[in-house]
Amino acid sequence: MNVVPYGLLAFLVVVTVISKWSAGTSLVVDLVLCALIAGWMLWFVTLHPGWHGRTPLMMVFFAGQIAVMAVLVLRDPWFGFFTPAGYIYAFRLLQPPWRRAGVAAVAVVAGTAQAYGVEKDTLEGLLTYIAVVLVNVGPMCAFEWFARRAGRQFDERQQALEAAREANRRLELTLAENAALHEQLVAHAREAGVHDERERMAREIHDTLAQGLTGIITQLRAAEHAGDDAAGRSRHTEAAIKLAVESLSEARRSVHALRPEPLQTARLSEALAGVAGRWSALHEIPVEVVTTGTARPMTLETEVALLRTAQEALANVAKHAGATRVGVTLSYLEHEVALDVRDDGRGFDPGRLGGGADGARVDRGGFGGGDDGVRVDRGGFGGGDDGVRVDRGGFGLVAMRQRIEGLSGRLQVESEPGGGTGVSACVPVEVQAG
Repeated sequence: MNVVPYGLLAFLVVVTVISKWSAGTSLVVDLVLCALIAGWMLWFVTLHPGWHGRTPLMMVFFAGQIAVMAVLVLRDPWFGFFTPAGYIYAFRLLQPPWRRAGVAAVAVVAGTAQAYGVEKDTLEGLLTYIAVVLVNVGPMCAFEWFARRAGRQFDERQQALEAAREANRRLELTLAENAALHEQLVAHAREAGVHDERERMAREIHDTLAQGLTGIITQLRAAEHAGDDAAGRSRHTEAAIKLAVESLSEARRSVHALRPEPLQTARLSEALAGVAGRWSALHEIPVEVVTTGTARPMTLETEVALLRTAQEALANVAKHAGATRVGVTLSYLEHEVALDVRDDGRGFDPGRLGGGADGARVDRGGFGGGDDGVRVDRGGFGGGDDGVRVDRGGFGLVAMRQRIEGLSGRLQVESEPGGGTGVSACVPVEVQAG
């Protein structure tokens, strides 16, 4: 736009001067028109490039350009060679739909210059002129249509590419955020795993070493107080040694996260009977073990949780209850398996330990207090003012509750002063595959 129009105009001015000078014709009008169109282009296009996007101004410029070009062509047909400048301005400065009208106007001027020698006074000459004009207008308008379509497709491709770049940028940001979130999740999972493992080891240590050491201490103290009873002292000493061996074996298996020793070679009901039998022999308290329902295999986690619950409940009976008999009931129900450990000991008031008198009661065949006034403790359990030890901060009930609730089960503790104590654990059945 800043070179070709001025070059064409300069060339045509030279041609006009030579032609008119040799013919002795006046050059004033032609030179004035050439100067006018040159100043017009200079002012609207070259000196004010910021006006190119202002459609009303460009339409004014183009209308004046076409008018001067038409006058020049009518005076001197060789100014038809200036029409390429008109096409350049039409395609670069006019916006649809005005662009096609501008192209058609330039084509009319070009056709007029080409048909300058045609006599337009006759019908044949007029038709010839019209044909020449149409030959210019038709192809140039068709070219404008294809050019506009190509430009629109190019713009669409550019927009699509820009959208793809933006999508890629957002995807990179999302991937970076996901990577950061993944690292956080891995860190949290690692921390949760460490926490869970610590709780597991705490439960295992409590259920094995702590209970075993308690039993050993009890037997050694009993042996110490046996006095001159050599047989009793020997019996308590042997019981302490046996407990130490069993505790050591359980500790090793707990460290390696294996099945508890009673479950290595027996089913849960048989393992419970074995644990209860050894506990009964150790503490000289009769234990009745009853299994109801149809026995079926369960997951390892369920069996371990129920076995450990029974062990902890029996340990609490030995430490606090002062019972004369204990009942252990394993019930295979339709959708869950239940374990009840009940004793006829001194009992306690659950209300003093945070339990509520919610009237809940579970009795699946064990024995202890009556059906009236039995209350459920959901805090800890122990005893009250009657000399029974109150264990409010012990880990035993916490460990039992964590094990059972970790399997979506529930744990209830029932007691009343003088009415014994019952521990009930219920776990949903999850049949082990195979």
